[in-house]
Amino acid sequence: MIEFPVSGVEVQWWVPVVTAFCISALTSSGGVSGAFILLPFQMSVLGFTGPAVSATNMLYNVIAIPGGVYRYAREKRLVKPLVWATILGTLPGAFIGAVIRIKYLPKPGPFKFFVGLVLLYIGARLFKDIVKRHSVQRVDNSGKFEVDPLIFNLKSIGYAFRGHEYYASFPGIFILSLVVGVVGGIYGIGGGAIIAPFLVTVFGLPVYTVAGAALLGTFITSIAGVLFYTLLAPWFAHTGLAISPDWALGGLFGLGGAAGVYIGARLQRKMPDAIIKGILTLCVLFVAIRYIWGFIAAVL
Repeated sequence: MIEFPVSGVEVQWWVPVVTAFCISALTSSGGVSGAFILLPFQMSVLGFTGPAVSATNMLYNVIAIPGGVYRYAREKRLVKPLVWATILGTLPGAFIGAVIRIKYLPKPGPFKFFVGLVLLYIGARLFKDIVKRHSVQRVDNSGKFEVDPLIFNLKSIGYAFRGHEYYASFPGIFILSLVVGVVGGIYGIGGGAIIAPFLVTVFGLPVYTVAGAALLGTFITSIAGVLFYTLLAPWFAHTGLAISPDWALGGLFGLGGAAGVYIGARLQRKMPDAIIKGILTLCVLFVAIRYIWGFIAAVL
């Protein structure tokens, strides 16, 4: 057993590695690093519930994501305009979210309820999209499977993929990203788990092109989030709360996540988008219902 001093967690070294690998391999095909599931695992299984768990979750993103981004970039499915539109909003939002998490949601009960509400909304959006497009079709891997940029300015983002043209509002994505940045900063996920479903369901962009941008945006925002939590720690030292990330535990999670994200990104183009969304939906709703019900049961 290894004891991690910041979090107070005692666990075998391989548990964080294997857990992160399994989660990230499952979720990264949808443009999500798996941090939104990893955080409930840390809280419910490992008993790590303080504000530092959010920072540790972001540290996991920093280590785990680069391999997946590299894979999407290599396959020319990384839509850079989407990256810029998301990070411009999520970066300031992440700082605001970090302050809210430390100051107003330090206790595990209310924080789990907040997490449950966020996940319930994500799961509902994904489920609605699956029902709307109920037919599961085989993925056609023949021909060109790359993104061709068409337009990028302060009004619109456009690109071509698989013979179709897709357009989205730049201001719309920016405003969404700002809100997501606040939520992600509180939660400790960098925002990818929220941004990816929105880009697919609200803006109508294909999941095969959204995944890489969502991962890269999450990576950049998570770097800022780790810095925010670390810099804010001295200001809240009088509270006795651990706020800076648990570097050792986050590092082990990141090692497993790095392998899982890369594998998930490589396998994504071979999977129907409905299957990808279905996997994400089941994972999200399971955790959401458990946390919300647990909070309500405790209050009653």
